[in-house]
Formats: sequence, structure tokens, C-alpha cells
Amino acid sequence: MNRTRVALIFGGQSSEHGISCLTAASVLKAIDAERFDVVGVGISKTGRWTQVPLDVVANYAIVDGVAPEVAEPQLDAVWMVGEHGCEVASRDGEKLVDINGVDVAFALLHGPFGEDGTLQGMFEMMGIRYVGSGVTASAVGMDKHFMKLAFEAAGLPVWPYVVASAHRLQHDREAVLEEIKQLSYPLFVKPARGGSSIGITRVTDPSELDAAIEEAQRFDPKIVVEQGFVGARELECAVLGNPDAPMGCDASVIGEIRVQAEDGFYDYEAKYFDEDGAALDAPANTSPELAAKLQQMAKQAFVAVDAEGLVRADFFVTDTDEVYINEVNTMPGFTQISMYPTLWQESGITYTDLVGRLIDLAMSRPVGLR
Repeated sequence: MNRTRVALIFGGQSSEHGISCLTAASVLKAIDAERFDVVGVGISKTGRWTQVPLDVVANYAIVDGVAPEVAEPQLDAVWMVGEHGCEVASRDGEKLVDINGVDVAFALLHGPFGEDGTLQGMFEMMGIRYVGSGVTASAVGMDKHFMKLAFEAAGLPVWPYVVASAHRLQHDREAVLEEIKQLSYPLFVKPARGGSSIGITRVTDPSELDAAIEEAQRFDPKIVVEQGFVGARELECAVLGNPDAPMGCDASVIGEIRVQAEDGFYDYEAKYFDEDGAALDAPANTSPELAAKLQQMAKQAFVAVDAEGLVRADFFVTDTDEVYINEVNTMPGFTQISMYPTLWQESGITYTDLVGRLIDLAMSRPVGLR
């Protein structure tokens, strides 16, 4: 049997580099070795591509509170399209060595230059099948501004927010601040195109706003200011592509994040480094009616951004069971203990089978317009 050749791509130049490396280790350990041949392709923090030995990938872990990273390469990786399809090789002077064929790319990258459509565009131009959403859906799913516009156009309820570009903040700042005054505190000031809660500040007083904007702009010139919820539940649903389903996807059981911090802020440290930062309940304690509503809205969100493969949809639910969609993530946290695979395990799909299904979905669709 010809085995599918999978390139795991990880690392990258975003602030979520280390989490991407951890994800690669989890997927490598779980992938079905009977079906798939794997090549590891890392991107260093300076943007250099390199083939990484699989034993190195498998050993990525948090050590003394420090996430792993892709080492600067001795040999740079080169992508090629040839007579027999796509290949990745290492450049050793004027020679190409360690040439590996690639049938499908599994980009385990979070944040800009990986999850935002840029890498997906490269795959499309090179004719490489790949796991997950296409160029447009990835870009919309990365940009909280356009994501919210897509949700609103689809009739999904969105909580009040203000968007401010770098240009507006520089040339029309007073108007932006006036718009923000219409929101109720607490506020969350976020990079528009970031993830893992990096660069996000919880603001409880107007005097904190300028510093919060400056912090968000360290990661993205464009920011989003969202009105915060007080006492709302954070519920999540995993969505998996299914071409045979009525909406082209299936929804998992519902999960809940119960943040332990006093301010209720599920930040980067709580997500990845503090074992007591949050409790993840899967399945969540909800009524059947609320669970069904969230599952339907998660599938609507998948369709609204034109997603493919996988999405995690995040919601806020008030004490009267009013539901507001917060965001979708087209490449959600994917370590074995992350919410997305955990929800599917609770829905009857093992981590190994989930990885296999995502690769099968990628292999079943053509590149280009579809």
C-alpha cells in the first residue's frame, strides 16, 4: 500500500512559535505510522525553513517554564515542484540532499504567517494539498475585524466592539476613543490578528486604555476593543469537515473553560503554563437545548467564514442563556490535551483518528478554486 507522505510544518515567526512546536510533537506521536510517512519541517523564529529530524520533534516539551523552538538551521529547506509532484529538500552548498516527496502539508502554525492565509497561498501556488481552511477563510479567521463582519452578515450575534487601524489611531485617535466610550467596562484590547491571548489587556478604567493599546500594537498595528462580559460562561464547540453532512461539517459535544484567576482572564500563561489556570470541562454541564443551539451556531460560523477541515468556535453565554459568538479558530490548539481534540475524543473520535480524518479531508479535495 502506498502511504501518504505528510509534511508537518511548525514553528514560525509569530508569538505562538513554541506552542506550534508542542503541537507538532503531539501530532507526530499520535499519527498512524501504518498509513503515513512523516517529514518534519520547522520554521525558525527568523523565518528560515529547515527539515527537523523526527526524534527532535518528538522531544519538544516545556522545560523549566520555557517552550521549545526550532533551532536556526545548518541546512536550509527548499520546496520544489517537479514532474512527480511536490518535494522538500535541504540545500547543502550547491547540492540538494534529503529530498522527500510530499503529498499533503499539515501546517501546525498559529498566528500570522501560518494561520492567516499566507502559507495557504503558497500551498495553492505549488499545488500542495493541505489540512484546514483555504486562503480566504484562513485570513478572515485570523482577523477579528473581518471575522466579526462575516458573523454579523450570517446573522450570528456579536457583542459590541470597536476596530481601530494604525492610521486611525495616529490621525483620528480622539474619534476612536469616543467610540470606545460607548462600550461598558471591563474592556479587552486585542491585536486584531493575534492568538493565544498574547498582547491582550483587560482594562477596567479609562486611565489604562493608552497602555493597553500600545501593548496590543506591539503585536499588530490594527487593534480590536471588545466590551467584556461579566459572569458569562465560556463555551466552545469543535467543528470537523464532513462533505456528506447537510452543512458540510459536524459539531462535537460542548466544552467549557472555567478560569480560576480572579479577573476571569484566560491569558497565555493560564492556557499553556499554569496547570491551575483554568479547568476544562468536556462535556460541559449544559441543557440539551443550549448544547444543540451552540452546535448549530458553530456550524453556521464554519460556513460563514467558508472554513474547511477544522474550526473551534468560542461563545459567551449569559446567565439567561443568551449566546454570543466570540470567535472561530481555523487552527486551534491541537496538543492532545487541547480543547479541540478533547471535545472530539468526548464525541467518540480518538486523537489518532482525528489526525487521520483531517489528512483524508485534505487529500480528498482539489487545490485551486473549489
